[in-house]
Amino acid sequence: MLAIKNGYVKTITNGDIKNCTILCENKKIVAIGQNIDIPKDATVIDASNLIVTPGLVDAHSHVGAWEEGLGWEGYDINEMTNPITPGMRIIDAVNPMDIGFWDARRGGVTSVQTLPGSGNVIGGLMIAMKTAGKVVDEMVIKAPTGMKSALGENPKRFYGTKGKMPSTRMGSAALLRETLHKASLYNEKLMNEEKQDFNYEMDALAMVIRKEIPLRVHCHRADDILTAIRIGKEFKINVTLEHCTEGHKVADVIAESDIWANVGPSIWQRAKVETKDISPKTPAVIVAAGGKVTLITDHNIIPQHYYRLAAGLATREGLAKDEAWKAVTINPAKVIGIEDRVGSLELNKDADIAIWSGDPFEPLTHCLYTVINGKIVYTREEVK
Repeated sequence: MLAIKNGYVKTITNGDIKNCTILCENKKIVAIGQNIDIPKDATVIDASNLIVTPGLVDAHSHVGAWEEGLGWEGYDINEMTNPITPGMRIIDAVNPMDIGFWDARRGGVTSVQTLPGSGNVIGGLMIAMKTAGKVVDEMVIKAPTGMKSALGENPKRFYGTKGKMPSTRMGSAALLRETLHKASLYNEKLMNEEKQDFNYEMDALAMVIRKEIPLRVHCHRADDILTAIRIGKEFKINVTLEHCTEGHKVADVIAESDIWANVGPSIWQRAKVETKDISPKTPAVIVAAGGKVTLITDHNIIPQHYYRLAAGLATREGLAKDEAWKAVTINPAKVIGIEDRVGSLELNKDADIAIWSGDPFEPLTHCLYTVINGKIVYTREEVK
């Protein structure tokens, strides 16, 4: 058993608790509150004068599949041989030995959704996983958690220079529509038990048509955001907006559509034309309009351990602190579909916990301990 005592605990969903004790056993939180007896055989962390939070949850990362410092050898997020690759599974690209997982742990990030990249109009299936472990299958929380799609610069730039479709935004949207239509027909026959040849790629996309998983659409520019919303409505599928860089320009439309905006990376250069209007105010503007927001790193664009600083920047630019906390914990857990296990400190949830020297949104604060499934997987001593 692991006991964390005397901490200032931010539960996220049930307020803050002073002088709080958390007991962890069999990977779960088995007790949380004040005046809790600690078993004599427990490993104890004294969190006096420290802040205790849920482990952070990042809904858009490439950790494990886009490894740092390895160049092309560690870049396995885009199968750039065809603009339509729904049969790709990111689980087959994840290397648990990627140093990015250690970065995540030292930044208090305990769960991530790792996605295929944005090179293809349809890029493949994604997973949610813990950030500690040696075998990716054992790290997985849920799979698949979505189908990756991309609008905007990336697909049209790569395939357009090769004289292939798409070379325009029209082309990307047309390919996406055509493929979703094929998947709809395939799924209709599947549901009616009509005879047809098995199609691996259509079988994967049929999960989107049945609303078992969402289509997660890379869209920076406002017009691409609107295209994602439009196509989602046309096919009556669930869509999330990935990056949503110009979301502040169409915040009212996003809010009215009741679609999650996964905003980021915010600590980034204007690397492309479609990110020229990047602003750390975007999350606050969308929330003010009544929209639903998470913050994302797009690791390794923002290294995983700087996730908390993206939240700090968002609060500086007008996002209420409580909303910022939700945007890096329970909201991404909801977006991914794992809120029953992670994203808040509650009885019977996974014992994924971060312990901080101060306010995690401040740059001088250190993550002192990270706990995943009730085990200490990082201490500040590792850095020292």
